[in-house]
Amino acid sequence: MTTLTREEIVRGLAENREAPNGAARNAHAEALAGAAETNGDRALFREALDNLINAYLYSSESSKMLVPFARLLQEYDKDPGAFSEWDAHSLFWQFKWVASAISDSPGIPLESAAGWLDEMERRYRIAGYSERPVREAELWLAHVTGEDERAERAFRRWLAAERDDMSDCQACELNGQGQYAVVRGDDAEALELWKPVLTGELVCAEEPHRVLATSLLPLLQLGRTDEARSNHLRGYRMARGNESLLPSVGRHIEFCALTGNESRGLEILHEHAAHVAPLANLDDRLSFHGGILVLLRRLQELGHGRSPAVPYEGTPRTVSELYEVLHAGCLDIARQFDARNRTTRVSDRFLARVGREPLVGTLPLGVRSAELPRTDTARAAATATTASVSAVPTPVVAPTGFTELVERARGARDVGHPGADALWAEVAVRVDAQPDPDPLVRADLADQQALAAARRGAEEAPQLLAAVRDGYRALGRAERAALAELRLASVAAQSGAAPAQIRDLLRVALRSAEALDAAEPLRVRRIALAELSAIRVESYLRSVEAAGPDDPHQGHHHGEDQEHAHGELAAELTSFISAYEDGAADLAAEAEEMLGRVALAQGDPERAVPLLATSAARAVAAGRPWQAVDPLVLRAGVLKSLDRPEEAEEAARAGLEHAAELTDAEAQGVVRLTLADILLRRSDTAQEAAALALAGAHWFDQAGLTADGGAQARLLLARAYAREERAAEAAEVLQSALPDLLEHGDQQAVFVREFLGDLLRRLNEPRPAAEQYLLAAEVTKGWEDPRPQASLAQSAADTLSDAGLAAEAAAAYERALELHRLTGQAPVAEVRVLRSLAWLGLREEVTATAVEQARGRMTEAAEVLEAALAADPGAPELRSELAQTWHQLAQVLDRHVSTNEEADEDEAPAGAGEAEAPAARLSHAEADALRLEEIELWDRAARAYAALGPDHLRDRFQCLNNAAWTEHERGDAKAGAARVSTLIDEARALPEDELPDWLLPSAERLLAQLNDGA
Repeated sequence: MTTLTREEIVRGLAENREAPNGAARNAHAEALAGAAETNGDRALFREALDNLINAYLYSSESSKMLVPFARLLQEYDKDPGAFSEWDAHSLFWQFKWVASAISDSPGIPLESAAGWLDEMERRYRIAGYSERPVREAELWLAHVTGEDERAERAFRRWLAAERDDMSDCQACELNGQGQYAVVRGDDAEALELWKPVLTGELVCAEEPHRVLATSLLPLLQLGRTDEARSNHLRGYRMARGNESLLPSVGRHIEFCALTGNESRGLEILHEHAAHVAPLANLDDRLSFHGGILVLLRRLQELGHGRSPAVPYEGTPRTVSELYEVLHAGCLDIARQFDARNRTTRVSDRFLARVGREPLVGTLPLGVRSAELPRTDTARAAATATTASVSAVPTPVVAPTGFTELVERARGARDVGHPGADALWAEVAVRVDAQPDPDPLVRADLADQQALAAARRGAEEAPQLLAAVRDGYRALGRAERAALAELRLASVAAQSGAAPAQIRDLLRVALRSAEALDAAEPLRVRRIALAELSAIRVESYLRSVEAAGPDDPHQGHHHGEDQEHAHGELAAELTSFISAYEDGAADLAAEAEEMLGRVALAQGDPERAVPLLATSAARAVAAGRPWQAVDPLVLRAGVLKSLDRPEEAEEAARAGLEHAAELTDAEAQGVVRLTLADILLRRSDTAQEAAALALAGAHWFDQAGLTADGGAQARLLLARAYAREERAAEAAEVLQSALPDLLEHGDQQAVFVREFLGDLLRRLNEPRPAAEQYLLAAEVTKGWEDPRPQASLAQSAADTLSDAGLAAEAAAAYERALELHRLTGQAPVAEVRVLRSLAWLGLREEVTATAVEQARGRMTEAAEVLEAALAADPGAPELRSELAQTWHQLAQVLDRHVSTNEEADEDEAPAGAGEAEAPAARLSHAEADALRLEEIELWDRAARAYAALGPDHLRDRFQCLNNAAWTEHERGDAKAGAARVSTLIDEARALPEDELPDWLLPSAERLLAQLNDGA
C-alpha cells in the first residue's frame, strides 16, 4: 500500500468532509485515519479520528464510532493541552453520540453500557458541563431495559438541568421528549411538543426530517389525516436517499402500508433497495426493516405474496420471501436486545409493530403511484373502503331479504339510479341460493348482463339483447321488451351499422312502444324514450351521410350544412321538450342538456347557459339529482369561460352536491376538478381547491384515468399547494405526475417544467431547478416567438448562478441576452441579464480586467435603457431600472476600491506566480477618483428615485447612505452629513400619510453616526 504524505492526508480529509454520507465516505475516512496514524503526526491523527467519527455518525454504520472515539479519548487523556478549546468541545459533544450508539448496540454488555454512562457523567462534571445530556442518555437506556421508574426520574432531571454549550439543539431535544411521550401513550402531548419543529420554528441538520416521520402514526391515531399526509409528503422528500435517516424512511413506508398506499410504499422501498441489507447499525436495521415488514405483510394480505419485491444480498426475492428473511433477521436482533437488556420489551414492541392493522382504509396522498395488480383480495378491499375515501355515501344499501332486494333493484333501475348495478350484482350473487327463483328475476338479470355488454361494446351484445327481448315477451312483459328493442337500435348505431339498418331498428322500437296497452303506465315514457333516441341517432346519421364520399365542393358547403344540421336538431329537441316536459320530465331534462350543447356547438354560450340550468333543475325536480351533474359541470365551465366566476362556482358547487349518489368514478373526478379549477382563480380558496383536487385525483385513479384527468388534478393540486406556501408538497406531487403531464402537448410541458423549476428554486434546490428551466427552453426552441425561450434561459441562468456554476450561468445568460435582443421588445429583461453578467464576472476574483468588463456591462445596460426612454420618456419602470443600474455600477466601483485596500493590508508573498493581481495597487489618486465617481453615480440614482415618488424612498435612502459613507471614507464626513440633513428636512416637510415610519429614525441615526465620525 502506498504511504500517503501529510499534504495528501490533509487534502483527503478536506475532500472527505464534503463527500456524500455513506459506506464510500466511511471507507475513505478509515483509510485516512490509518494513514495519519502511520504518518506519526499526532495532531493530524486526532483530526482524522474526529473526521472518522463524524463520517460514521451520518451513515448506517454509526455504531462503529465507538472504536475511533475511544482512541480519541485516549489521545485526550495523554495530552489534554494538545486539544484546542474547540477540539475539546467537539470531543465532549461526541460523547453524546457514543452514549446513543452504546444503548443501540446489543453486543455491548449492560454493565459496559452503564460504565460508559458513568464515565460520561464523571467527565462532564469535571469539565463543568450540565448533566442534561447525561440524563437524556440515561432515560433511553433505562427505558429499553424496562426500568420505567428510573427512566421517569431521568426524564425529570433532564428537563430540570440547565441548558449549556453541551446541550443538544432545541429541535433535537423536543424530538426526544416527544418520543418519550409516545412510548408513554400520549400522542397528543408528543405532537404539542413537536409543534415548533413541525412548523419550522426550530430546525437543524436532521430536523424536522426525523420528527416529520415520527409524527405520522400519532397523527393517524388521532384522526388528523390531513396533517399526516402533509408530513409524509414533506418529510419523505427530506429523508429520501439519506443513509443516516433510514429509520425515518422505514416510518414513511410503514405509513403508506397503514393508509392503503401500498403501491407508494413499494416505490419507496425500491428507491432504497440498496439499503435492504444487513446494516451495521442493528438498531437502525431493526427500525428500517421493521417499517418494510409492515408493508410486506400488508402486500401478502392483499394477495401479492408472489410478486417481486427487491433483492436481498444479491438474490431476487418475492414479497413473501423478503418478508421471511427480514422478519427472521429483525427478530434475531430484537432477541439480542432482549438478552442484553434482560427484558422482552424490544421484541414485544417489534412484533406489535409488524402486526399493526391499517389505520385508514385509503388515504389519498396526491402523488402518483403505479397501481398494483388487482387481485381479488385487493379488489374487495378497495370496494369496501371507497365510501370512506371519497366522502360519497353508498347510494343504495342492499336489504337482507331477497324479495326486498329485488324490489329495490327494480326500483333503482326504473329511475336510472347509479346504484342499480350494485344491487343487481348482489341479486346475481344470491339468486342461486333461492329454492324456487322467479323466472322474471332471471330475465331481469339477463337484461343487466346484456346492458353491461352493450356499454362495453361487446360483440355479443345484439344477441344478448335479442334474447332478453324474447324472454320478456314470453313472460308477458311487453314494456321491458320494448326497451330491449330500443337498445338493439342503440347498439347498432354504436357499432357503426348501415344507416338504413339503424333506422329500421329505431322504427321497430317506436312501434313496439306505441303498441303497448293504453293502460300501461310506462307507455308514454317508452314512446318518449324512443323518440329522443331517434332524434339523437338521426342527428348522428345525418352527419355521417353529410360527410359522404369525397366532394370537391364539400369544404365550401360544410359550414353551411353543419349550421343547418344544428338548426334542425335544435328544432327537434325543442319540440320534444314541449311535448314531454310534464309526462317525462327527466327525458325533457336530457333533451334540454343536448339543446345546450347544440348552442355551444353553434358558438352561442350565452344561450347555452340558461338551457343547461333548466336541464339541471328539471332533473332535480324529477327526483333524479344525479342527472343534474353533467349539465351543471358543463354550465360551470361555460360561465368560467365567460368570466362569470361567481355563477360558475355556484353551478359547480351544485354539481358536487348532486353528485353524492353517483358511482361513476370519472364523473366524481370531473366535478371536483371543475370546482377546484374555479376556486383556484380566487385568492382565498386555495385550501378548498387543494382538497377537491386531491379527491379528484383519487377518483380519476379509480377510473383508470391516472395519466389523463388524474394528471390534470395533480397539476391543480400542486398549484393549490404552492398558493398556500406548501412548496415541498407541491413539488412532490408535481414530480410524481410529470411523466404524464409531459404527454399533454408542448404548451403544458413548458408550463409544468417552469412551474417545477420555480418550486425547486423556492426549496433551495438550484441545480435541479435549472435543469427544469433548460428542458423547458429546449421545447420552445422551434417556436416562432423567442420570448418564452429567453425568459426560461434567464431563469436557468439565475439558478445556475445560485448553484455556484458560474461558467454554465454565463452561457445561459448570454443565450438569454441573444434571445431578448432578437425580440427587440424586452429592454428591462435585457438590462437585468447584463447586470447579472457584470456581477457574475466578479464572483471568482475581483481583477482589474473583471472590473472593466463589469463596468462595460453596466454601461451597456444604461445605454439600452436610455434608448428605450427616448422612445417612451415617461415609463416609470425604465427610469427605475436606470437608477438601479447607476446604483449597481457604483457598487462595482466600490468593490474595486475595497478589494484594493484589502490587498494593501494583506501583501501577497514575494514570487507569487504570474496570475493577474486582484484589482489592487490603485494609487491614492486613482482610488479617490473612483470614490468620487461612486458618489456621483449614487447621487444621480438618488435624484432619479426622488423623481419617481414616495414608493422609491427606501432606494433613495440607500443611495444617500452609500454616498454619505463614501464621503466619510474620503475624510469629508461633513459633506455626507449635509446630504443626510437635507433628506431629513425634506422628510419632515412630507404630509404625515406619505412619511414612512422608518425614514426619520433611520436618517437621524445615520446623521448621528456620521457626526460622531467627524
